[in-house]
Amino acid sequence: MARIKTDKDVTKKEVILNTAASLFRQRGYKASSMRDLAEKIGIEAASLYNHIRSKSELLYDICFSTAALYNEHLESVENSKQTNLKKVEDILRFQIRQMIDNSDYVIVADREWVHLDDAYIANYQSMKHNYRKRM
Repeated sequence: MARIKTDKDVTKKEVILNTAASLFRQRGYKASSMRDLAEKIGIEAASLYNHIRSKSELLYDICFSTAALYNEHLESVENSKQTNLKKVEDILRFQIRQMIDNSDYVIVADREWVHLDDAYIANYQSMKHNYRKRM
C-alpha cells in the first residue's frame, strides 16, 4: 500500500487538503471524486478515510480556513496604529499575496462554497458578509 508523501513540516492532512483544493479548482467540487483525489495523491481511495471523514469535510476545511485567515488578518489591521491609507494598503497586499500563494484555496472558497453542507452555508455566508462589511 502506498503512503502519503509529505515534506518536512507538512502533515498528511495538509497534503490531502492542498491536493483537494487543486482538484476542486480544476474540476469543481461536484465533478471531483474521492477516487480522483486518491489517484492524485498516489494512494488507494479507501486509505483517504484514515485521514478524513468525507469530501464535504475537505470543502469545509478549505472554505473556513480561508475565511478565518482573511478575518484574522483584517482584525490585526483594524487593531493596528497605522493610518487608514496604510491599513487599506496592507489589506490589499494581503489579498493579492493570498491570490498568488494560496490561489487554489482562495478560488475554491470563492466559487465552491455553495456546495457546503446546509448546516454550514449560513455560517460561511455570515463570515463573508461580516468581512465585507468591516472592509
